[in-house]
Amino acid sequence: MIIAKTPEDVKKVVSGWKKEGLKIGLCPTMGYLHEGHASLVDASVANCDRTIVSVFVNPIQFGPTEDLATYPRDFERDCALLEEHGADLVFHPDPEDMYFDDFCTYVDMDVLPDTLCGASRAGHFRGVCTVVNKLFNISKADMAFFGKKDAQQLAVIKRMVRDLNIDIEIYGCPIVREDDGLAKSSRNTYLSDEERKAALILSRTVLEGQHICAAGERNSAALKEAMMKKLAEEPMADVEYVEVVDGLNMQPVEEFKEGDLVAMAVRIGKTRLIDNFTVGDPDIVI
Repeated sequence: MIIAKTPEDVKKVVSGWKKEGLKIGLCPTMGYLHEGHASLVDASVANCDRTIVSVFVNPIQFGPTEDLATYPRDFERDCALLEEHGADLVFHPDPEDMYFDDFCTYVDMDVLPDTLCGASRAGHFRGVCTVVNKLFNISKADMAFFGKKDAQQLAVIKRMVRDLNIDIEIYGCPIVREDDGLAKSSRNTYLSDEERKAALILSRTVLEGQHICAAGERNSAALKEAMMKKLAEEPMADVEYVEVVDGLNMQPVEEFKEGDLVAMAVRIGKTRLIDNFTVGDPDIVI
């Protein structure tokens, strides 16, 4: 497995792969990898000839009060997992390798970033779109793999690719969960034992919402009310939002349909967790 530090290092390797006519997959990550990330790598290995995984904590997608400095990092552990799952190249740049001192070019978007996580994280998706666009350009990948847990991010990236005519296929991978239902997240490591138990309210609320949808409910206000009631069962849950949005443009809908997104963000202690489900998706939380 090759470890590359600079964009130039990646491009040299990719140039050789392209001359061989190989199909390249890309899995963008911020590291501290878990089984959810591993599922992206597995999907890339299954669909592509070569797999690149970026491990980069992108500073421009963090707000001034967010956890950039404390975001968990363990590159040696990440490499062991990636090698086990068949990654061919790990791109692990420093911020100065990605952004010049006078860097001033960003990829911005209207509408889709205005709701859900974007409503409280000003500039977050500008940072995401910018770094992902750079990774697409550096890797020359044919396919890129993202998790459905970050559903708004996935929708934003799909729209960016469409709007900017980027020649890449975006593949959304199912949410990977712990045995008790909690969605895998690098930020789960922030939780104390008590908070970890309290965090199960997210997946229980997702399951409640799925059952309500399966019973035929299609009114967003009624669904949100029931899910808020479920979240209120956990005293440690500080709800940022529960929303029902169109699956393509991320805008709120009064009546929802198959393919629309039901998403939430909840703080357990100081840790911000997200979870979601797509209406009609067969994946059911345990």
